[in-house]
Amino acid sequence: MILRKAYGGAYDVMCSSHIRADYNFAWPTAEVAVMGPQGAINIIFREELAKADNPEAKRAELVQHYTEHFASPYVAASRGYVQDIIEPKSTRSTLIDALETLDGKRVQRPNRKHGNIPL
Repeated sequence: MILRKAYGGAYDVMCSSHIRADYNFAWPTAEVAVMGPQGAINIIFREELAKADNPEAKRAELVQHYTEHFASPYVAASRGYVQDIIEPKSTRSTLIDALETLDGKRVQRPNRKHGNIPL
């Protein structure tokens, strides 16, 4: 369940579709992207921002565009990374339905070849 932000590698390893999670849901206000809009804009458009007459206004415009076109949960859902976008008030019932669906699920996985080393 993505409530707010899911970025990059942290999103991938926190039970995303990429590592075979059964369900991923997001609220409409969630952000799912490779990196946050501010950081992405500062890196990708560094030179353009430096040349802009009003860098802060340009940054705000680019952040808005990035958020709408890349960090939107609707974009993630269209690519199959999120199964459904749900309203916050239906979170409980959606999670209950998903867990009931998976109640009898059994998965056969190969044995691990290596354990985790103590850190």
